This record gives sequence, C-alpha cells and structure tokens, in this order.
Amino acid sequence: MNIKTIFSPMFFFPTQAKFKDPDALHRLSYLVVAVIILWPMLKVAQVNPALLFDANNLKVMGDFLKQFFPPKFEHDFLAIVFRATLDTLAMASAGIFISLAIAIPLGLVISQSMSISRIGPGKGYRISQSLRYFARLVILFLRGIPEIVWALLFVRIWGLGPMAGVLAIGISYGGMLAKVYSEILESSNTKVPKALLLSGSSRQLAFLYGSLPLASQELASYTVYRWECAVRASVVMGFVGAGGLGQLMDQSMKMLNGGEVSTILLVFLLLVLMADWISLVIRKQLS
Repeated sequence: MNIKTIFSPMFFFPTQAKFKDPDALHRLSYLVVAVIILWPMLKVAQVNPALLFDANNLKVMGDFLKQFFPPKFEHDFLAIVFRATLDTLAMASAGIFISLAIAIPLGLVISQSMSISRIGPGKGYRISQSLRYFARLVILFLRGIPEIVWALLFVRIWGLGPMAGVLAIGISYGGMLAKVYSEILESSNTKVPKALLLSGSSRQLAFLYGSLPLASQELASYTVYRWECAVRASVVMGFVGAGGLGQLMDQSMKMLNGGEVSTILLVFLLLVLMADWISLVIRKQLS
C-alpha cells in the first residue's frame, strides 16, 4: 500500500466512494424546469444584472449615495423625527390591535383542529360548514387587497392623516393573521384539543387549554413579526399621506435632502432591531 492510497479520502471514508444519491436525477430535472420557467419571466420583467455594473450607472449610483452622508443630527430635525416615529409606532400598534380583533375570531372559526364537526356530524353541521366557508371568503377578501390600496381608499374618505393607515393595516393584516393563526393551530399537536372536544369541551376551552399552550411561541413570534411588518407598511403608507416617518421621508426626498433621508433610514433600522429584540424576549418568556 503506497502513501497516496493511505492519504486518499476513500481510505478513511470507504463508503463515500460507493455513495450515490438516488434522487439526484429528479433534483436536476426540477432545477432544469425551474430555469426554463424563470428565464422567460426575467426577460419579461426586463431584468438585466449587467446594467448594475455599467460604468455610467455605477457613477450615477455613487453620486446618489454621496447625498446621504453625513446624516442630519440637528436638534430641531431630531425632534421632528422623534414625533414622526411616535406616530409610526402608534399607527402600527393600533393597526395590529384592530387586526387581532379581526384575526382571532376568524382564525378560530376556520381552524379544523378545534372543529366539533370534525369529530362527527351533529345537528349544526351544515351551519358550521357554511359559517367556515363564509369566514374563509371574508379572510380572502381582507388579505387579497394590499394595505396600500386600502390606505388610498381611506385617504379619499377621511383625508390625510394616520386614521387611514391604521384602518388599512388593521383590515389587511387581520386577514393575514387569521389565515396564519389557523395554519399554526392546525400544524401543532392536535391530539390535546381533540381529546378535550371528545370529552364534551367547548371550542373556546379546547383552544385555551389545548391548542394555545402548544402554539403560543409561534403565535407570539408571528404576531410580533406582523407588527414589524406593520411598522414598515406604515412608513410606506406615509407616502400616500397617512403621516409618520413615511410622510416625513417623502418630504425630505422631494427637497433632495439626503442627510435627512439617511437619518430617517437609521431610525427605521433601529425600529426593526427593536422588534427583533421584543420577539426574542417574548419567545424566552413563553419557552
């Protein structure tokens, strides 16, 4: 036995030479199909990565980024940013509160894990099934329309201000939370709530003592994540007149004041970090 054979990988891992992935051909075929489907879509969307490295485009991007430095930290402007940040947080929090009032009952209605009719058809089987289908249609309608569209509609009704943003977040996110809540409850261990239902418990008690303790971490984590999304959405809706950091950023961009924009972006990043920290703390408390 020579030295090359001793230090060969097959000497230490003899099974490695015999290993063969039985699904390699299937994975390769899936990759080829994905490329065949995605390539025309990139062409239709006019995506050309080479333009990012064009010399003229790089110069334009460099000149544009220079406008953002240094950030503006004057006392008067920071006071305005602080007020806009409070408006944004209030808008997102109030919107999430409304969405929870919509999502919790709708999510419980459509959840199959706590359905009494799932055990066996009873007297109200048809009524419960019709109510479940109707709730799904309501959820589809609420989450099917983007929050920015809701904001535009409410701005036309109530005028400029945070009211439009709060209602837009509450309605749109109510449908999203209801759908995800029901999926989390159905994907968790359903044996406990089913046992409670079989023993004659109501849906409410099956949820409180069966499903909620098992799915509380996921429910809390996703709720905080949606609050973080609501903060981002409230910033975007500020561009259509809903107030907050978005409206302040829109004004700064129109005035071509890059220092103010970079300061607002830094505040926005701090808000996202705060949301991550809150999610971490809640998950630790529930674990």
